[in-house]
Amino acid sequence: MSQHFLLSKHARSLSLARVARMSEDEAREAFKQIRWSETDGEPVCPRCGSVACYTYKTRQLFKCKACDHQYSVTSGTIFASRKLPVSTYLLAIAIFVNEAKGKSALALSRDLDVQYKTAYVMAHKIREAMTAEMEALQASGTVEVDGAYFGGYVKPSNNVEKRRDRRLLINQSGKRQVVVIMRERNGRTLPFVFKSEAESVSTLESRIADGATVHADEASHWDRLHARYLTKRINHQWSYSDDGACTNQAESFFSRVRRSEIGIHHHIAGPYLSAYSREMAWREDHRRVSNGEQFLMIAAASLAHPISRQWKGYWQRNLG
Repeated sequence: MSQHFLLSKHARSLSLARVARMSEDEAREAFKQIRWSETDGEPVCPRCGSVACYTYKTRQLFKCKACDHQYSVTSGTIFASRKLPVSTYLLAIAIFVNEAKGKSALALSRDLDVQYKTAYVMAHKIREAMTAEMEALQASGTVEVDGAYFGGYVKPSNNVEKRRDRRLLINQSGKRQVVVIMRERNGRTLPFVFKSEAESVSTLESRIADGATVHADEASHWDRLHARYLTKRINHQWSYSDDGACTNQAESFFSRVRRSEIGIHHHIAGPYLSAYSREMAWREDHRRVSNGEQFLMIAAASLAHPISRQWKGYWQRNLG
């Protein structure tokens, strides 16, 4: 029996202890090398693109010689206006990628010795940056389509005579949402969140490339896909695979999300279900990439991503 990738030496190319021992100057230099890799770590003005700058002895800032703009290693990125040391953000990314099934904000706050609110926003900023590329991606080739419902749990009554069938709409909370997945065979995983599977068909038609072969289950709302794609259907009441038609890889993704929900986050439904499902899609797509490579990918994505309009000043807004 072959060894699981996560148990192999190829999965370990990053030492969390080494990152934790980095000084603030070393962490700042690492951020410079990651953000400005094209200039070998030399600062580039985010306003005018000039590489000529002044430095300060008493402040960790750069001043552009061309436009006099002052900036830091995180200015204009998703970590802009930070209050924590750079080394803390570097360590947060390393901790985040080291968890195969996700990292809860509570556990991250304990690891970094910061408030829960700080860790919560930091984790969501990392999720936003690492999955931003999904906005423009299309699925092509052989694509599996399926949906799974999350949230809206209604605790059943204990007495037999008071129990209700939660499958009926009248006995549901109305908060239940479906994650619809488009997963390429040996390719990318693209999740979307809707109130029902039927609402997702228009989005699927716009995000699945022409000429693709679509695999779906027996649900009637997938019938529309036959008009545009070669569509193969599988009836799960009879089997999980029939004459090459199956949605097993889509089901594998949902299994990862369920394990993360039950074992790590406990509550991923609601307005941020899309963020968690995208994170799980990223982890599924890069499950055979070493933790060191994942670390560099997420750090580079975070330093290339603009300021988050969703998470900047999150706790200062009126969220009621």
